Amino acid sequence: MRTLAGKTLLITGATRGIGKAIALRAARDGANIAVLGKTTEPHPKLEGTVDSAVADIEAAGGKAIGCVCDIRIDEQVAAAVDQTVKTFGGIDIVVNNASAIFLAGTLDTPMKRFDLMHQINTRGTFLTSQTCLPHLLKASNPHILALAPPVRMSDAWFAATLPYTMAKYGMSLCVLGMSQEFRAQGVAVNALWPKTGIATAAVQNLLGGDMATRCCRKPDIVADAAWSILTRESRSCTGNFFIDEDVLREEGVTDLEHYSVTPGAKLMQDFFLGEPSGQIPRHG
Repeated sequence: MRTLAGKTLLITGATRGIGKAIALRAARDGANIAVLGKTTEPHPKLEGTVDSAVADIEAAGGKAIGCVCDIRIDEQVAAAVDQTVKTFGGIDIVVNNASAIFLAGTLDTPMKRFDLMHQINTRGTFLTSQTCLPHLLKASNPHILALAPPVRMSDAWFAATLPYTMAKYGMSLCVLGMSQEFRAQGVAVNALWPKTGIATAAVQNLLGGDMATRCCRKPDIVADAAWSILTRESRSCTGNFFIDEDVLREEGVTDLEHYSVTPGAKLMQDFFLGEPSGQIPRHG
């Protein structure tokens, strides 16, 4: 029987949204979760804190520890990994979910925002994976999963949102390279990306508010797809750029309507799939 029972997952950005949904799905199996996040006090626009995520995971049936961690800082990532290993005895799975977004063109992107996206998305994914790999290499079915898009060198997306596209594709390139580098050692490294918009704080606060959210799916669809990937045999499942609904259809799930925020609504396609609509909300 496929299960994450007893497995230890380290998840970045696990206080809300997709990261937390993946944690809760694993918790229902009885997994151990290390919640990495920066939010320690309630925020008016961002639901959840490290402590509240831990409480929710434990209520769902898992065991959890909270690691207050900025994945841009090497020492904090190392401390979080050490805490996880000391608490649970090792690390089986890493989910690189934490991400920063700023949608603007070249002239409208302050270098502070450019650096933030690259430090969290690309560097943070590389650093977290690198720091966890010595422990993953000891695990029986080790996985790294990044919430990153398929690599598709379309100039349309680069032209539309160059700084953000570069930072997200940096995560994808980590998957592309590490999956081959660690294939022989049996560490699975895959990417997962939503087919549609997902109802997260980014959509609510940056991409159109309630109107956009109504055209999204719930984070649960990504969590269920992640569970499917993470319970597969690592040696035979690596180097893939999965799309959430395709994963579920492979599992025999044909009715996806219950994942919709508004059943029957026309769903918004996610970034990097197809061509930009020309209606991308912009900062600045």
